[in-house]
Amino acid sequence: MRGDLRILGLVMAGGEGRRLMPLTEERSKPSVPFGGSYRIVDFVLSNLLNSGIYSNFVLVQYRSQSLIHHLREGWRLSTPHPDDFLTVVPPQMRVGKEWYRGTADAVYQNFNLIYDYRPDLIAVFGADHIYRMHIGHMVRFHRKKKADLSVAMLPVPVADATGFGIAEARDDDTIVGWEEKPAEPPAMPGRPGWAYSSMGNYIFEPGALVRVLKQVMEEGLEPDFGSTIVPLMVNDPDYKVAAYDFHRNEVPGVKSYEETGYWRDVGTLQAYWSAHMDLLGAEPRFDLNNRMWPIHSQAYHRASPRVLSGTIEDSSLGVGSVVNGARIVRSIVGRDTLIEPGAEIVDSIVMDHCRVGAGARIHRGIVDRYNFVEPAEVIAADAERTRADARVEGDLIALRRGRTRPI
Repeated sequence: MRGDLRILGLVMAGGEGRRLMPLTEERSKPSVPFGGSYRIVDFVLSNLLNSGIYSNFVLVQYRSQSLIHHLREGWRLSTPHPDDFLTVVPPQMRVGKEWYRGTADAVYQNFNLIYDYRPDLIAVFGADHIYRMHIGHMVRFHRKKKADLSVAMLPVPVADATGFGIAEARDDDTIVGWEEKPAEPPAMPGRPGWAYSSMGNYIFEPGALVRVLKQVMEEGLEPDFGSTIVPLMVNDPDYKVAAYDFHRNEVPGVKSYEETGYWRDVGTLQAYWSAHMDLLGAEPRFDLNNRMWPIHSQAYHRASPRVLSGTIEDSSLGVGSVVNGARIVRSIVGRDTLIEPGAEIVDSIVMDHCRVGAGARIHRGIVDRYNFVEPAEVIAADAERTRADARVEGDLIALRRGRTRPI
């Protein structure tokens, strides 16, 4: 979108991700691997760059080393344009000796970035969701509505809406009511069973954002966008807040069989696992193979995966991986992973640099990087013996990151 508009992207990538333990034991939620080749943060960054928004700060906090390393290795922008950058910003403590106390506080503590860049619009986007989005469409909507704030929204089942901000919007897309994470989410007018949920993505007029953030900090309110900023602006007649319906968003290259408006909050092990299963099948709900809207990530120079023998059904193998006489069904195997004879992996996620020993069985498991599954070991929620450091959630089991490189 380079041209008549200066748009500054502020990516909120400091999430701790407690509900994703043990995957977030040593890394932040945005840096958790996804899909065999990516990190969760790659999706929002790809959406920004594919939309022509090249000026982006990534605000980090919790366990940020893994994320910083990934961005340094995988997101080097080679461009002569001085306004093209992707810069990591840890807490600077410019306004006190405190870490970021919320998403809005992270922006408040970095007002200098806004003042120095002097943008026409500010895109404040989260970094912990799986989706494709043409942000340029939302920008045009925002300008057409002459809004001070536009919030990306999508209908979700009421039963799943308790963890999101829920809006009441008029036919002209103006938001007139807002509840953050209500215990009983109100249904949309004319759509019983569905609630209008926030995606955590915002387009702000810079002046409005600066004014409302200063007000929040001066009054000692909770410095969070969903809990404070959005309802404050909705209830103030001096501001216009608009709801952008994500289902209107059109992304080039999306296939007809993909789910319309695919967006997943992968904040729990179950949601994370389910999103991976959405990548599989002849007609996946979310197809990662889209040349017109690619998901960018760190380049990984390894040989193509090798299958010496075995059975592989509806699965994905990362580069450098070797399968030797194993059975893999409806699973995603990461890079540089060795699967030995007689091993069986079903409905599971095995990340990079793992070794699955001969005769081992993994069923509905999430195996983090650098793990060695012993020969004949069973990784399953209903196994007679379970690793002491494993976490079981329902019928899923997750292994924490290993300590040494097994192969």
